[in-house]
Amino acid sequence: MTIALQSAVSALIATSFILVIGVPVVPASPDGWSGGRNVVFSGATLWIGPVSLVGILNSSVY
Repeated sequence: MTIALQSAVSALIATSFILVIGVPVVPASPDGWSGGRNVVFSGATLWIGPVSLVGILNSSVY
């Protein structure tokens, strides 16, 4: 179970790192916010998965 928690935390860190880099780049792109809005919202939706998984696994491990 601990390995699953560590994997979920790693996925959360990777997703967060991608969003930290990607979200500021989207408004700076030539299309601007209107062109990359779906990318930001998709990334935020994707981020919710690892957050929920870490919370569920953390409550069962500790």
